[in-house]
Amino acid sequence: MATDSSVIDLEWHGDALVVVVKGAVESLDWTLIDNAAVIILDPIREMQSPLIVFDLGQVRYFGSVFLALLLKCQKQVKPRGGVMVLCELNDLARDLLHTTALDTLWPIYDTRSEALESIGA
Repeated sequence: MATDSSVIDLEWHGDALVVVVKGAVESLDWTLIDNAAVIILDPIREMQSPLIVFDLGQVRYFGSVFLALLLKCQKQVKPRGGVMVLCELNDLARDLLHTTALDTLWPIYDTRSEALESIGA
């Protein structure tokens, strides 16, 4: 399933939801991010203990609007005993997360396989 802007795809790997982010998310506006949040959060709300992997391998850069989306998801996952991890980040994205200290909030893995393994999927 994808948003109208084709920037988010959802894939199931066992009990884990993989959110594949594509394209130029740095240029998304709040409306599209809100739409993406609904698409992502609906299945998360159905999960007893959400296991979420954000695959950012197709993203060159992102900014505050996309960070807000990640934080919205975290607010749904963590209180329910779930886990949210990120994978496939390029150096620019890793630097941004490090600068904002958000790299302490989410484990970051080099590959999707490592991320899925880390959450037991």
